Amino acid sequence: MHVYLETERLVLRPFTESDADHLFALDNDPHVMRYLNGGRPTPREVIVGETLPAFIASGFFAAVEKRSGAFIGWFHLRAPKGGPADEPELGYRLHKSAWGQGYATEGSLALIRKAFEELGARRVFAQTMTVNLGSRRVMEKCGLRFVRTFFGDWPEVIEGSDEGDVEYELLRSDWEAARA
Repeated sequence: MHVYLETERLVLRPFTESDADHLFALDNDPHVMRYLNGGRPTPREVIVGETLPAFIASGFFAAVEKRSGAFIGWFHLRAPKGGPADEPELGYRLHKSAWGQGYATEGSLALIRKAFEELGARRVFAQTMTVNLGSRRVMEKCGLRFVRTFFGDWPEVIEGSDEGDVEYELLRSDWEAARA
């Protein structure tokens, strides 16, 4: 197994085609998808034909709990399409059973460190719905600071979308100052 990154409790590894069942289960939990699509199920053919190939191709990593070997979700660290390479976006999606245990913070901190120490990042940022307080807390615990509220042109209205989305960031200079 190729390992991209390891933390005390997690292994982040590239996705493979054998992860289809893992992604299908994750994206079909209405609690997990609440702030993404309102909790609607994602058809298996979309997971296999679109989601998984995209994850394999670019900056998404399966998160596996070291102790049990269980797939608990994913993280990503990648520049958005058309965005500067030195400004990667941090993202994560975890099974509800992994919520509240510090996994999102642990994986995010490790990816932030990698971004600044190895990948030459100038800035790491993350976005979520304004009402997604759990995700916002993770961003704040990782040292990201609130930058703005914005209203994207989303194809579907879901509960809370009228409050917009938020962006948080951590600049290299602030990361270095915090470590000094």
